[in-house]
Amino acid sequence: MKPRVSIQVSALRNGNFSLRIDPVRSEDAALYEAQVAYDMEVQSCQVELGVVTVTLSPPSPVVENEPLLLRCNSSHRASLVETCWSHHGRPVPTSGAFCSSHGALSIFRPTVSDSGSWLCQLRYADNEIVSATHNLQILGFDGPASPVVYAAAGSAAE
Repeated sequence: MKPRVSIQVSALRNGNFSLRIDPVRSEDAALYEAQVAYDMEVQSCQVELGVVTVTLSPPSPVVENEPLLLRCNSSHRASLVETCWSHHGRPVPTSGAFCSSHGALSIFRPTVSDSGSWLCQLRYADNEIVSATHNLQILGFDGPASPVVYAAAGSAAE
């Protein structure tokens, strides 16, 4: 996993044996074990790393009005009960321009206003809730609703 993993050596003397993985990949989902020997004593701990991914189809950037699919997956092993999506912190209705189905969100006619932070939240049968965000970029024109713009003579028009 080198060079993505590191241990803060200066923190070892204070009893901090944290392992840092950056960036985390889907295949990093696993049970990790740390063992520390000091004098005649051995301490160990186990930590399970779960990984959540949000993928975009077609890949970013997406052109305005071209349908897209955001898919949210997790390494959690229980059965998926519910998927909730939000955009800029607001829940997304799963009707009209959006359709949600088993961890995926279809946006039929994305616009520039659909750009930004999307959060998927997955709830499992064992009541575990995991979430991940994806920064979506939509290419298009974000201008006035009317194609006519008036400007005073001698001023600038944008």
